[in-house]
This record gives sequence, structure tokens and C-alpha cells, in this order.
Amino acid sequence: MRRLLQKLLLKPVLWLTNRYSSRPDKERVFAALTELFHAILNGDTKKGLVVPFDIHTGKFIIFSDQHKGRRNGADDLAICEPNYVDALDYYYQQGYHFISLGDSEELWENTTHAVLKHQKPSFGKEAKFIPTNAFIKIFGNHDLFWANDPFAPLLLKEAYGYDVPIYEGVILESNIGGRPIHIFCTHGHQGDAVSDGNWFSKFFVSRIWAPLQAYLQINPNTPAYDASLKTLHNNIMYQWSAAQDNLFLITGHTHQPLFESLTHLERLCRQLLFAQKVADAEMLQQIEKEIQQRKFDYKTVAEDYLSLKPSYFNTGCCCFSDGDISGIEIEENCFRLIKWTRKDGAAHRIILEEAPLEELLQQKKD
Repeated sequence: MRRLLQKLLLKPVLWLTNRYSSRPDKERVFAALTELFHAILNGDTKKGLVVPFDIHTGKFIIFSDQHKGRRNGADDLAICEPNYVDALDYYYQQGYHFISLGDSEELWENTTHAVLKHQKPSFGKEAKFIPTNAFIKIFGNHDLFWANDPFAPLLLKEAYGYDVPIYEGVILESNIGGRPIHIFCTHGHQGDAVSDGNWFSKFFVSRIWAPLQAYLQINPNTPAYDASLKTLHNNIMYQWSAAQDNLFLITGHTHQPLFESLTHLERLCRQLLFAQKVADAEMLQQIEKEIQQRKFDYKTVAEDYLSLKPSYFNTGCCCFSDGDISGIEIEENCFRLIKWTRKDGAAHRIILEEAPLEELLQQKKD
């Protein structure tokens, strides 16, 4: 019966989720990002931190959107947990700082006590970064509880074994060629009318979507889900970041990885034009084949993708339906988009894209 209902209800359930998804408003998003950025930069430590780092020696891993649940059919992290905890082990051993960029816990669908009870392995791995001050926790719209509830500090200490402050954003600050640069990291829900923690969003997710998802075991967290809305969100985030001097913006929220302001499909389209220009038949065949595959995942290409500056990056998420996770690394003067995937029972780190910070800054300026 469940399989039959899955087949019959998958499309209408995804349509319904799309219908009540967040829809960003440009003016609201611009105002919210500007206010938050300047508040942090001017020393409002309740909003966030300014973290100075050396571009040649600093090491950061940024993951978002784990959506930890209570290990039922609606727990989006469950299938990804092996890759997630193995990845955290790797970054801890390599001396990275870990930024958890919001929606780490799914607190619209679940109580905090249920999540804390069932997610001890992931909390334990995250907690290893705390004694060396290498852990920064940012809240998103689905774990807004951490920023609003008076009991949140006690529950965070219960989860991690340490006092863990919660922030809305963090600014990584460095210097390239005598110019200060800022890498502004925040969840990315700011300015979304339906995604700001209002009562209707919480009611819909907790009372309607969560029980239905748990029973049907449907995970909508694939790049194909809500493609047009993600394109709108990406465009607004890009416009804000491109207008800022010496700044890169890193968010999560959409579950769609972006590198240099481009989706993977948009990067493939760029590569296709290059292959056509140099008349490389083998490259053309390979790229055209992958584009056909990726069109299912990313149905929309931005009209101005050829002229976008590399100012906006998105981590993707840690709850893809195939068990993979994605994130952004900053190391050795480079940005990297990475994914972790499972092969032969072990987690494997794959670099999807990388680019030197100095080149990105110059391209953004040109």
C-alpha cells in the first residue's frame, strides 16, 4: 500500500511543498543581508563574529542543511549520516575550522529532545571541534529555535557538552594584495516571507508535511526540487553579493550547490561553448551527455549566466536523497566545492570545483 501511495502522491506532495516554500523578496533580502553584514562588521557579537584568517594557512569547512531528525522516515540526514560523520572526522584530523551554516537540526518537524536523543553520533563529531575554538554554529529557519528560546543555551550544552553560542552569521576576514576581503557566511533565509519562522510555515511543516513525509518516506532534497524558486533565490543573492566590494557570500538554504555564482549545469553550458570554439569533438560529446543528465536535476539556467561574476557560493546540503553531502572548503588560498560520497562502504571526498581566492577577487573586480 505504501509503495502505491508513494507512486500516486509523489508529484502532488512535491507540488504542495513547492507551493508553500519560501519565496524571497528582493528588497527584503537586500535590507536583511546589508543590516546583518554591517552589524557583525561593527562588532555586534550577538549577531555574529568577525574571524581574521590567513588566506595561505586558514582552513575552513562549511556544511549546511543537515536537517537532523529523530531517525524516522522524515529524518533527512539519516541516509547521509555515514558520509557526514566520516567527513567531520577527516576535517577534524586535518585541523579545519567547522562552520555549520544553519538548518542543522530539523526543529519544525521535531522536538529538540527527540533530535538530541537520536542524533548523539553527529553531535559528538561536531563537538570535537569545540575545545580548540574551531566550531561556529549558525542558525537557519528550521532551527530558529536556537536563537529565540530562553532554554536553548541549556539544550545546546546538553547536546554538545559545552556552552555553544549561536549566531546569525560570521565574517571571515583576510587580506589579498593589501586589500581587505570579507567572506560573509549566513544561512540565506533572510528576507523570505514564508521562511522566517512564522506560525504558518511551522504549522504546515510540523502538522501536515512531516507526518506525510514520514509515512511515504519521500525525501524532496534533490537539485530538481523547486528549481525555478531556487533560481530566483540565487539571482537575488547574486545581485546583492556582486554589488559589494571585496566580498564573497556563502549561504545554504536552497540545497543547491553553487560555485562562482553558477550551478553545475550553467558551468557545463560554459564549457560547451568553449569546446565548440576549439572544435574538440570528444569534449563536446562528453559535455553534451552530462548536460542531458543534468537537465533533470537543474531545469533552469539563468539568462545572464555568461556574465555572472564569482561573488556567490552555496554549500548545497547534507541531506541529498542518494546519501551524498556537499560543502565549501576554504584552504590554501582556494575555494573548493566538494562532495562526499559512499563507495565500497567508505566515504570518499571529491573536489567538484576549485579556484584561487586571488583570481576570484580579480574576476569580481573586472
